[in-house]
Amino acid sequence: MKVLVLAKAPVAGLVKTRLGADVGLGRAADLAAAALLDTIAASSAATEHCHLALDGDLADAVRSDELRAALTGWTITPQRGDGFAERLVNAHHDAGPGVVVQIGMDTPHATADDLRDAAEALGDDDAVLGPALDGGWWVLVRRTPEAAAPLAGVEMSTPTTYDDTLAALRASGLRVGTTAALQDVDTVADADAVADLAPDTRFARAWVSAGVTS
Repeated sequence: MKVLVLAKAPVAGLVKTRLGADVGLGRAADLAAAALLDTIAASSAATEHCHLALDGDLADAVRSDELRAALTGWTITPQRGDGFAERLVNAHHDAGPGVVVQIGMDTPHATADDLRDAAEALGDDDAVLGPALDGGWWVLVRRTPEAAAPLAGVEMSTPTTYDDTLAALRASGLRVGTTAALQDVDTVADADAVADLAPDTRFARAWVSAGVTS
């Protein structure tokens, strides 16, 4: 099992802009860095085979040194392609063969056990897709890079992205299972909920320090 994380370098003004409209772009970037650090820690605890597909440059990021240290031993490649869906497909290609558990940086409360459980849910299926409460999805497990190819035709970041992705995967002939739903962090209310769910995470501590409530 490998873990593949797709993430943006947490640079002010380039990440969590929706949240940044309420808390400030600099604070939003720090929250994004905390969320990414939580995701890196969970991934590293789940497996020693970890891959980061990165959009941007960590040299420009908030908590750059901390992120670089956390990523020791990881394979890091730049995201490639036009649009997020194409970058997803290319990231799976770059991650190579074998069972891959792919996650983003919007679920800092996802644990190593959540990632392992998603992989175990694969069973005899070709892929597993975990829904997010906003209509998207938080995890994709696949056996081969080719299984991610149908993602190229799916519009991301919509209220029907999970349903559309599931339909596209199944229409390509793949057997697709599901796993537990998790909450993405996009808004102040989301951040409140996730910080309450996982108060010991870096994200929760950063959120409490921010002093913002819905």
